[in-house]
Amino acid sequence: MAYKYPDKIPFYKFLLKSSAIAKNPIPFHKQWFDEKDDTFSVKSPLYGHIILTRDSDIARHILQKNHKLYHKSKIQTKFLSKYVGYGLLTSSGEYWLKQRRLIQPAFHKKKIENLVSIIDKAIKTQVDSIQCHKELDLYPIMNELAFEVVAKSLFNYSAKKEILSRLQDIIEKLQVFIVKEIRQPHKKIWYTLKGEIKYHMKLVKESRDIIEAIIDERRHSGESHDDLLDMLLHAQYEDGSSMTNEQLIDEILILFVAGHETTANALTFTFTLLALHPEALNKATSEIKNINTSNPLEALNQLKYIRQCIDESLRLYPPAWITDRVNIEDDTIGNYHLKKGTMLGISIYEMHRNKKYWKHPEAFLPERFNDASKELQKHYMPFGAGPRLCIGNNFALYEMMLTLKAVLEKFEISTSTKKIKLNPLITLKPVDLKLRFEPKN
Repeated sequence: MAYKYPDKIPFYKFLLKSSAIAKNPIPFHKQWFDEKDDTFSVKSPLYGHIILTRDSDIARHILQKNHKLYHKSKIQTKFLSKYVGYGLLTSSGEYWLKQRRLIQPAFHKKKIENLVSIIDKAIKTQVDSIQCHKELDLYPIMNELAFEVVAKSLFNYSAKKEILSRLQDIIEKLQVFIVKEIRQPHKKIWYTLKGEIKYHMKLVKESRDIIEAIIDERRHSGESHDDLLDMLLHAQYEDGSSMTNEQLIDEILILFVAGHETTANALTFTFTLLALHPEALNKATSEIKNINTSNPLEALNQLKYIRQCIDESLRLYPPAWITDRVNIEDDTIGNYHLKKGTMLGISIYEMHRNKKYWKHPEAFLPERFNDASKELQKHYMPFGAGPRLCIGNNFALYEMMLTLKAVLEKFEISTSTKKIKLNPLITLKPVDLKLRFEPKN
């Protein structure tokens, strides 16, 4: 059978716009999706055939129905893993499956429910430190909060402030550079000559040293904690062996990176959206007022509208805004017949705004998740889909719901932001979003 690819965008169009695309590819994706009916291809001299789609049938074929034929691309398994380790997020095939089976029990819903009071306490401590009476840059506040929650609930670790800040700073710098390297691979020699690669690899070593210190501290303490770190230290493969120190550092570094930053992004977008939509904010605040329990786990079951607000925020601004795969064998998707080694990108951001699937796709309408119908769920993938669905999705949702509850109980919020700005790096980052916190009487 002859290979058949979606409509092509000529490669020269990418070259002409390469620096603008490197800064923000989203407007270009949208323009070409609109032109080419949700899916287009390009033939790159570096990567061969590349397909980009916002079609949910294609996305589900790749991530669910035929997932065994699709592995993560070198962008994740090679470039990203060089900086954040070769763990659950960046591995593929048998190794990924082995690691997923080992770590999955720690993220079982019941296990996360046992952590809810620790998560809630960490959130409240952070919320109590928020400054009032002035407009603040929101992302750093949410970043610190999410980092503390991961450190305390998953690793029962109280870091010195400077260590925490340093790890956050390293993660931020690495992400910016990884994106530069991925989007402008033709500049690799220039980055090497300038010493940028060497500098960022030093940062990688420093981040791994910080994580190794956390592991060593736990091992030498002889103490037992019912947390993720204990579970990872004692987890055994089928042959009775445990993870090496390198594997442990890989997994913990990725859980720190993925577990705090995506949540910080999502919380920043959600609070801003609520501040921009007073009716939704009033409804959310009223729901919190009517909670009739002091038990955080029971409270979660009563936060129905808060959950809808988070779902809608994740639809409009999914932190994991794009994902990719490469087929390890020839495959047919609908009318397309793809050669082995084709790279496929799924724009979750654009799928979530595709007018074929969503009424008023650009509007913030939490009520659309009232019944969360099955039809809706087909086109909604903020945590991915299929066997590689984000392992920490329940943890993230509980944390976000409890953070909204803690903030809206204590503060009136408002913003002078008129338009939400973003920066699509590895995750979708909020830019210059401000929030004012006024204590409630």
